[in-house]
Amino acid sequence: MEHYNLTITEENSEKRIDRFLSEYFSDYSRSFFQKLIKEKQILVNQKEIKSNYKLNRDDILEITIPDPEVLDVEPQNIPLDILYEDDDLIVVNKPKGMVVHPSAGHYTDTLVNALLYHCKDQLSGINGMMRPGIVHRIDQNTTGSLVVCKNDFSHNSLAEQLKEHSITRRYRAIVHGVLKEDEGTIDQPIGRHPIDRKKMAVNLKNGKRAVTHYRVLERFQGFTYIECQLETGRTHQIRVHMSSIHHPILGDDVYGPSKCPYRLQGQTLHAMVIGFIHPRTGSYLEITAPLPLYFEELLSKLRR
Repeated sequence: MEHYNLTITEENSEKRIDRFLSEYFSDYSRSFFQKLIKEKQILVNQKEIKSNYKLNRDDILEITIPDPEVLDVEPQNIPLDILYEDDDLIVVNKPKGMVVHPSAGHYTDTLVNALLYHCKDQLSGINGMMRPGIVHRIDQNTTGSLVVCKNDFSHNSLAEQLKEHSITRRYRAIVHGVLKEDEGTIDQPIGRHPIDRKKMAVNLKNGKRAVTHYRVLERFQGFTYIECQLETGRTHQIRVHMSSIHHPILGDDVYGPSKCPYRLQGQTLHAMVIGFIHPRTGSYLEITAPLPLYFEELLSKLRR
């Protein structure tokens, strides 16, 4: 259980309390705080309030955030496409439609459920019961390479490499429109969307620095096949960045057009290459995940 005391500044006066709290604590939703307000876990000036309360300057907020419910995550015998495995780590080729770890609405059939069955109790415990072994994530409808750690030693090493931006992460994508430049860099901060809390956006005020390098592989009529290299790893980074320069990823119904000319399940985005210093050997290891069949078939259609 966590307790916070906040004093409201002029900048945040007149905001609804549920909106302010979801912006201040970006890991939690507006509905989460509405529930806490109903449960009298949030007081203003030591008094109970409603979710539509408008904040005033110098209001004192007392906030109690309860501990998350601990859920049993069950091992499931789900086949894994293993690209590399040793005693310290495993690199898998995640399929489209699979969520990486259990969360609200996705407690089964995740990559973690499959890993618990395959690895038994050999997964690092740094990220807790819901995310054992998970150092980084890719979206549900993004395919490709993802490294998972079997012990805390390898987890700490990979986490440090991620922090230093020294891990190689190259993606393949098909975007709307024809890119004129052969290559480019997008250096724009990414944070929560100011209105839609389920989305991310280029957010100059509250975002964190995000850098994506891209280069053109092939141009088609109305579309471009590109490779993107991440320098940072913000949530939905490539999807947000490409949309911000008016070249959203084909099939992305969140950051791109609502109608897609092809029958796709989510965005055409594939985490093709991951490279890092192996924690145990100290040698550089680079793993490539082949393009999924649907992606190859779509490229063939575009080439015709």
